[in-house]
Amino acid sequence: MLRRLDKIRFRGHKRDDFLDLAESPNASDTECGDEIPLKIPRTSPRDPEELRDPAGPGTLIMAAGVQDFNRTEFDRLNEIKGHLEIALLEKHFLQEELRKLREETNSEMLRQELDRERQRRIELEQKVQEVLKARTEEQTAQPPPKGQTQATNGADRRSQGLSSRAQKWFYDKFGVYVEDFRFQPEESTVEAEEPLSARRLTENMRRLKRGAKPVTNFVKNLSALSDWYSVYTSAIAFTVYMNAVWHGWAIPLFLFLAILRLSLNYLIARGWRIQWSIVPDVSEAVEPPKEDLTVSEKFQLVLDVAQKAQNLFGKMADILEKIRNLFMWVQPEITQKLYVALWAAFLASCFFPYRLVGLAVGLYAGIKFFLIDFIFKRCPRLRAKYDTPYIIWNSLPTDPQLKERSSAAVSRRLQTTSSRSCVSSTPAGLGKEEDAGRFHGTKKGNFHEIFNLTENERPLAVCENGWRCCLINRDRKMPTDYIRNGVLYVTENYLCFESSKSGSSKRNKVIKLMDITDIQKYKVLSVLPGSGMGIAVSTPSTQKPLVFGAMVHRDEAFETIFSQYVKITSAAASGGDS
Repeated sequence: MLRRLDKIRFRGHKRDDFLDLAESPNASDTECGDEIPLKIPRTSPRDPEELRDPAGPGTLIMAAGVQDFNRTEFDRLNEIKGHLEIALLEKHFLQEELRKLREETNSEMLRQELDRERQRRIELEQKVQEVLKARTEEQTAQPPPKGQTQATNGADRRSQGLSSRAQKWFYDKFGVYVEDFRFQPEESTVEAEEPLSARRLTENMRRLKRGAKPVTNFVKNLSALSDWYSVYTSAIAFTVYMNAVWHGWAIPLFLFLAILRLSLNYLIARGWRIQWSIVPDVSEAVEPPKEDLTVSEKFQLVLDVAQKAQNLFGKMADILEKIRNLFMWVQPEITQKLYVALWAAFLASCFFPYRLVGLAVGLYAGIKFFLIDFIFKRCPRLRAKYDTPYIIWNSLPTDPQLKERSSAAVSRRLQTTSSRSCVSSTPAGLGKEEDAGRFHGTKKGNFHEIFNLTENERPLAVCENGWRCCLINRDRKMPTDYIRNGVLYVTENYLCFESSKSGSSKRNKVIKLMDITDIQKYKVLSVLPGSGMGIAVSTPSTQKPLVFGAMVHRDEAFETIFSQYVKITSAAASGGDS
């Protein structure tokens, strides 16, 4: 009976069924050779057949359980994916409702303004009537004598008639202009912001590209003239410009070119096909806008436009920050050159005639643009040594570069102070590398003590501060062990993860690079566009790969880990061959 009970327990029945079986009244009366009446658990209609299968029913039940578990996991993933899509669609619908509500609020504001204007008009009419009543009361309160009233009435009538005619004529001639000079309080109007729309976003980007096309074409033509793209055109332009500057016709030359450009634009607008460009205009294929976009396509479109805007704003910010730092004496040796050049130009404009100064500036600009820049572009070494404007512009720092320099200076000071304080306490036999490895630490202490490593193991220079990420251990089922937030480090031989939660070192993870069997980029949520922000690492001790997700600098971390892994494996292979 005990052997049968063990066999039934191995088949995977519930504990309650076994208790019913053990407590049955026939259990004490039957012997080991007799059959025992069993209570079959009502799990599924196929269980009796599996119990009667002599080929091993336990394996079938375990296989069916694994299939059900996989099926439920797949259903959960599909359900999560559906919930994400529904949430994105609800967000879009809510934005449309918000836009409609804003339009309705604008109409309400207009109605309120109209009511205010009506109230003002009524108040003004009442004041005018009160003033007229006050005047009539004053006139009736002071009646003049009879003799004088007749004479004054005639004179008043004549003067009133003349004044009214003069006022009417003046108002008819100049009343419109007088109304323009009336002071009115400024009304603060709030412009309604349009909601985020993929179609509107693509249309604005195309409008910006079309509007900037003439400017980009003009810059391309100027660079083509300087690069001597067309030798004959650049030679003619150089000769004409230098001749005009020598005879003092530089300004009339530019005005004539502007008039010629407007004339050609007029002919082009009339339908003429005229191409006045040094660089041939390449027509780009314009993709027709899609009417219906999926949620993932809209999200990817927003990401692409955001990336372009980020790069464009970054370039503009670099230019503006360099100009500001040039005039704010951030680097005195560079601003000093500009200061001396401005003083020289001021003194030259005071003591030399303007024609001579203009001639010198024009000749220098022509030679610099057509000849010197051409030589410098063809010879980068000469440009790096002798092109003063180019050297000054490249040496001007931006705000992020200034922050990096200040942080590097502070870290150097800290390193020097720590090295000075530690020289007296370190033994005489330790070298520089051992000393640096000994005192390299994280936020919670020394690095080698936290991960129980040797003292020469320290993070590489690329990841000295580590990469913030979350460790997803899919072998664990508890939420506290499934996901951990922390920092990832790479040493010469190990991959170390330090948990951000305070506690014992058991929450930290140390992986030997030689034990890694596979490493690849990983995407945690397949619904979202892009290549993901995770790295999957497979080891023999884990059934499922360990995932380091939510890494902002995922590509940099992957390249560092992979290059160090290849370096260690190649060194081990070469050592084994030798």
